[in-house]
Amino acid sequence: MDFDLTQYGIDVKEILRNSSVPVLYEIGLRYEKGTAISDTGALLVYSGEKTGRSPKDKRIVRHPDSENNIDWGKINMELDEHTYKVNHERAIDYLNTRDRLFVVDAFAGWDKKYRLKVRIICHRAYHALFMQNMLIMPNEEELENFGTPDYVIFNGGGFPANRYTSSMTSKTSIDVNVEEKEIVILGTEYAGEMKKGIFSIMNYLMPLQDVLPMHCSANVSDEGDVSVLFGLSGTGKTTLSADPKRKLIGDDEHCWTDTGIFNIEGGCYAKAIDLSPENEPDIYNAMRYGTVLENVVYDPETREVDYSDTSITQNTRASYPIGFIDNVQIPGIAGHANHIIFLTCDAFGVLPPICELTPEQASYHFISGYTAKVAGTEMGVTEPQATFSACFGAAFMMWHPNRYAELLAEKMKKHNTKAWLVNTGWTGGAHGVGSRIKLKYTRAIIDAIHNNDFEGVETRTDSSFGFEIPLSCPGVPSEILVPRDTWQDKNAFDATKEKLVGLFQDNFKSFEDSVNPEIIEAGPKAHKLV
Repeated sequence: MDFDLTQYGIDVKEILRNSSVPVLYEIGLRYEKGTAISDTGALLVYSGEKTGRSPKDKRIVRHPDSENNIDWGKINMELDEHTYKVNHERAIDYLNTRDRLFVVDAFAGWDKKYRLKVRIICHRAYHALFMQNMLIMPNEEELENFGTPDYVIFNGGGFPANRYTSSMTSKTSIDVNVEEKEIVILGTEYAGEMKKGIFSIMNYLMPLQDVLPMHCSANVSDEGDVSVLFGLSGTGKTTLSADPKRKLIGDDEHCWTDTGIFNIEGGCYAKAIDLSPENEPDIYNAMRYGTVLENVVYDPETREVDYSDTSITQNTRASYPIGFIDNVQIPGIAGHANHIIFLTCDAFGVLPPICELTPEQASYHFISGYTAKVAGTEMGVTEPQATFSACFGAAFMMWHPNRYAELLAEKMKKHNTKAWLVNTGWTGGAHGVGSRIKLKYTRAIIDAIHNNDFEGVETRTDSSFGFEIPLSCPGVPSEILVPRDTWQDKNAFDATKEKLVGLFQDNFKSFEDSVNPEIIEAGPKAHKLV
């Protein structure tokens, strides 16, 4: 069946739509520099200069129909319509210079009531395979009747934006146009920009229907017990959600409707740094034919990947269909959340490995979205640094965080959902003094949540943060559950805790005018030491 893109002003002879994996492999290996096949069959690719997202180069076209809904600022930066047209034309012109283009027509969202029809137009085989992994691919009948897409992504990432055009700050630009239902990408070939662009759109559209979009993973037991896990990069969200005792709904992006949870995506996008069969067997075994491995280092002779080598980037990534995980929920739909689990990697060593939150505390920590960078991971980072990302995904949240927090609180109360804060970071001292909480202990804590083992357990109230700390947990030494007890230097703990409380308070000041007083009151209080 002939397929063309002339309606977009694109006239290229060879257009490959929803191509097979072998075809994309062959073209990628033949034409895309540095592409190879790993010893396990994964496609090894390089994204070029950009090895991660460019949040400072993402903009939203300001339009009267949507401008009052968008939380404008450093994250949601505005773009005028004229500049958007310039960038759009630039992308179209570049795509017209290519010998061949790839089109991916697929769905975002397993729930047919809310799913979007998405069209990706790109010039790299790797990009096409990446998005075919990440989206929900139509069957033959659905593809034949696909019709007009709801949103189109024009990926001209191999061509730079004009830095001298109004509003441009670099040669990279990711432009979201809500009214035209388009995304234009220039100056970056990092595939994650397409995935996150779609998530941003869902984050805008879903609240209009009283649906909560969530940057989270989710899984479900055989009995239908659903858990949703929030966490920023490095907290263990993908690792912990791939639980052999539960079915994986999805590892990154979900929505919560009046009927339950659904996954936005058809695949997983896992960090590959230090990937091992011991710690992450499910993900490790997914590194096979059809998987895209981005920016990893490998042996040129054996093609064995060295997952510990970060000489290209620390943000090494793997994209694979969710079906590559053995125990998955397909279609990616389940009931309402029984448990909300906020994951944080607290490099200060102050937060407990597990605590239970009230609904108001849950809203506070959801809006805060806390984790910490550790010393040595970035230039100039010599001690733990707090990182706050509203709703655990500020870069993709187009409404004010309070809109998402209200939806979360509403659904938690309606469905009697329990909320937990789980620290996967440090114990016995801050980074450099203490040690990382063992993964097996964190897994045991998650199991205890699912088994309702904390019901009736003796707790201690943290007088600074106000949450309840369980004093026992199956499979976890009780001596690590109360952080202050694990520090040799109690005065150092008290000072570090007070510092972290202050960081929480300083971060939340920007939200206080827009959130309910009871949420503000649920935040931590200074000068009250456990």
